[in-house]
Amino acid sequence: MLPGFCLRGYSQKKSIDQRVDSLMKLMTLEEKAGQLNQYSGKEVTGPVTGRQTYLLNDIKAGLVGSMLNVRGVKDTREIQAAALQSRLKIPLLFSLDVIHGYKTIFPIPLAEAASWDLEAIRLSAHIAAKEAAASGLHWTFAPMVDIGRDPRWGRVMEGAGEDPFLGSKIAVARVKGFQGEELGGTDAVMACAKHFAAYGAAMAGRDYNAVDMSSQLLWETYLPPFKAAADAGVATFMNSFNTLNGIPATGNSYLQRDILKDAWKYKGFVVSDWGSIGEMIPWGYANDLNDAALKAINAGSDMDMESEAYKKNLVQLVKENKVDVKLIDDAVRRILYKKFELGLFDDPYRFSDYKREQKVMNDPQSRLIARDVAQRSVVLLKNPDNILPLAKTTQTIAVIGPLGKSKRDLEGSWIPQSDTILVTTLFDGLSRKISKSSKLLYAKGCNINDDKDSDFAEAVETAKKADIVIMALGESWDMSGEAKSRTDIHLPGKQEALFEAIRATGKPVVVVMMAGRPLIFDKIADHASAILYAWWLGAEAGNAIANVVFGDYNPSGKLPLTFPRSVGQIPLSYSYYNTGRPVKNLKDIKYKSAYIDSPNGPRYAFGFGLSYTSFDYSDLSLSKSSIKGNESSDLSFTLKNTGKFAGEEVVQLYLQDVVSSVVRPVKELKDFQKIALKPGESRTIRFTIDKEKLSFFNRSLQWGAEPGSFKLMIGAASDDIRLEKTFELGL
Repeated sequence: MLPGFCLRGYSQKKSIDQRVDSLMKLMTLEEKAGQLNQYSGKEVTGPVTGRQTYLLNDIKAGLVGSMLNVRGVKDTREIQAAALQSRLKIPLLFSLDVIHGYKTIFPIPLAEAASWDLEAIRLSAHIAAKEAAASGLHWTFAPMVDIGRDPRWGRVMEGAGEDPFLGSKIAVARVKGFQGEELGGTDAVMACAKHFAAYGAAMAGRDYNAVDMSSQLLWETYLPPFKAAADAGVATFMNSFNTLNGIPATGNSYLQRDILKDAWKYKGFVVSDWGSIGEMIPWGYANDLNDAALKAINAGSDMDMESEAYKKNLVQLVKENKVDVKLIDDAVRRILYKKFELGLFDDPYRFSDYKREQKVMNDPQSRLIARDVAQRSVVLLKNPDNILPLAKTTQTIAVIGPLGKSKRDLEGSWIPQSDTILVTTLFDGLSRKISKSSKLLYAKGCNINDDKDSDFAEAVETAKKADIVIMALGESWDMSGEAKSRTDIHLPGKQEALFEAIRATGKPVVVVMMAGRPLIFDKIADHASAILYAWWLGAEAGNAIANVVFGDYNPSGKLPLTFPRSVGQIPLSYSYYNTGRPVKNLKDIKYKSAYIDSPNGPRYAFGFGLSYTSFDYSDLSLSKSSIKGNESSDLSFTLKNTGKFAGEEVVQLYLQDVVSSVVRPVKELKDFQKIALKPGESRTIRFTIDKEKLSFFNRSLQWGAEPGSFKLMIGAASDDIRLEKTFELGL
């Protein structure tokens, strides 16, 4: 039991609400406001500075509710001990951006989304949470559930892609992975759904930019993953840096109060993004930090991350009757509730255990899981002549390209701390797989992003000695992520020219592309013998890619984001509107909604991904060709593995509302299943069609389905529809 107020008749048998109420009756206004402050702790345990002094003084005075960037049992125990010197001994929350792994680095979130494997995604988040919790952390700022349809925006690497249905399913998987069955387990942390809301639609793909969109687009595309996270019990939300239709999200009461806390009845708390309360001043929405604090707390932003607006202004705003103390109480109650749920009042050090930290951080099972998630995230984009998988007895293989022996780049952006000793390179992964009689050669050829071609000659000579060339191309780890927007997402530097030089040798060329976003690589797409899109796969990248290259794992990934042919097509999504002048014949585009210099369609479509085997779709049937009211119909079809390899197929259900009161997209993903089949094996696949699947937000933002005809589509990708049926919803 915690000393102080906990020992004065503070019963363990009381409900959390009762315990929170009892504690709040003891708190001064200053202590309440203190719970709404979060500071970065990088300086707290370092050399003594002025900031360190006042932070420690504030912590000891009970004027801080949370710290970020403090981790490890030693430091978290030390700073928690300072918090327990405060009058009421209220423990701190320790938080960190644990995005795709803590010590064990998993694939970036966009890569994991390409697996379409919800259990693998949940398990990845669970391992990250277990390691983070063992280091004294209580809270991660993940998952990012923003829908992203503009690959110029660097933060697409942090999310689940372009589709609200897939994004919602992945949001739930990650929340459950981070938080476990319920908060309080020492192998789990609080999750945070971010960034609320519509951050992925920043104008021109430029980070921190404005967002303008219709209410219908907001509700049908950008809000669903947040609603799914809220329904899954996500502990916290984070607001976003962007404006939404002229109002900064941090000061947006429509988002935070009307939608989140009122309409959705959300009981967790909202934290600002780093300094975003203060950033309402340069936006031109607040006069000064005092005005920013006023607008943020009124709008529903509960905790202030690093702007110090609440620390310096909230108490005075209440005393001047500019802020109702009920708003302060509501925010404090939400934060204290989570601290009680985590068990911190019963044992403030329960997450800071030296023995558990050592055990969890050195669990070899975590790397095996990371390898499995990584291989599931690889997408096979091209393999027309079945050059893959390679035989392990291939006599001579040349690895060429700037990412062939790279380590740091394979970890990607947003990792707590790089430890490249733990990273397996592509070269090393391949070398472990080949037979003893085989040779593995290497030449870098060029750097990732400069104009030098002085090493081309060595690379060409190396390629000439090989039977097959594997080219490792892509981005460096710091080219995608926060504040990494790009106007040009072509493969950087001289890499495509290097590919052309190697291709000119006449050797078969397998390209392994590593990046944090969709890239444009037209010459490679046209001329490579095979292409694997490997994203940034984390510490086990080399082993995972080698498993795919040599067929120990049959690739099953599908793209969660459309790959454009050119930047001029962006933003681009499979779920587009048909327009009044659709292109029906590619040879007849005059006065049609078309480009005169490019097809409308993408280079690689949402949901696309090949396998070493083949799948046949047949025998589509419906138990009812029409339904009404709360009835449903069972859709079924047969899926057969018609190839020579065991494999997994992601079968995708799309539909189109043919005529409605609001124009609907040409297709929308409504369900999917990932099915494993042995060669020659068949299985009957079933989906349920009901009113919920047919519903949408109408012009009044009412959720419901309208009677009429619907087109049901079963496909291997959004542009590879194998089976279709027409379906009716009656009155």
